[in-house]
Amino acid sequence: MKNSVLLEMELYEPMRIWLQSYLEDKYKNAEIITIDSHSKTLDTYLEEYGVLSYYPESVGVDIQIDVLGIIKEKNKAFLVFIEAKKNQLNLHDLGQLWAYCQLCEPIEAFLLSPKGLGSLNKIFNNLSRIDLLEFGNERKKIKKMQVGKWDILGESIDYVSLVPKT
Repeated sequence: MKNSVLLEMELYEPMRIWLQSYLEDKYKNAEIITIDSHSKTLDTYLEEYGVLSYYPESVGVDIQIDVLGIIKEKNKAFLVFIEAKKNQLNLHDLGQLWAYCQLCEPIEAFLLSPKGLGSLNKIFNNLSRIDLLEFGNERKKIKKMQVGKWDILGESIDYVSLVPKT
């Protein structure tokens, strides 16, 4: 059994399956849609699934989320983002997801790699800069991105590695 991938794309479908199950468990009364969404822009998928009106700020912005979760409830919709990386995570990866989160304010966001936190380990665990995970509007609830290792064999997040600890 392998514990690494050659292409980032190999991570998308297992992460999508995990996200589907995770969201179905968490949002029992909602319609859950999960998509390997790396090939088109976010606004294209939001229009396709009838929720673009909730996220007009995404129109015309070149955001390509690797795995997208849509939680549809009566008269509202929420997004969940997963950014997958095949190599160890770094500040550039975190910045990419942070920018997407600032623009579209998903309800949850994950940055995952089978190679682990990489240089982010020092930032979070040695320097205690968990504040770098924060996104959102101060008028609303400030949320935190979650960063961790993807367990290829278990096809799930390695929860011991997850920052911040949940």
